Amino acid sequence: MKVSGWSNSTPNVRTGAGYGVRIPYDDRDRYFQRSWGSVEVVLDNGGVVDVSLPEKFWTTCPELKSAVIGRWMLKQRVIPWAKGKPPEFDLEPIGDRRFRLAPS
Repeated sequence: MKVSGWSNSTPNVRTGAGYGVRIPYDDRDRYFQRSWGSVEVVLDNGGVVDVSLPEKFWTTCPELKSAVIGRWMLKQRVIPWAKGKPPEFDLEPIGDRRFRLAPS
């Protein structure tokens, strides 16, 4: 599935805090389960991060937020991005609660 870069109102370009990826609502409903409290994201550099799925993930904020993902995006050289033009990535389901995140 295609996902896009996400940042909060005060992301930290040094630590990667305040960054993540936004999942389209249809894909969230198709590939994620409400019973999951978290998912594992496997990065293309071999890193693995456990990302929590708070209640807002199911209402208004379908994002996987993590400083680890932010640092990975920094290494991809996609931060900062132009307003309204976040980078796109591929998020592939690879097992129970596991997803692989890679550049598009």
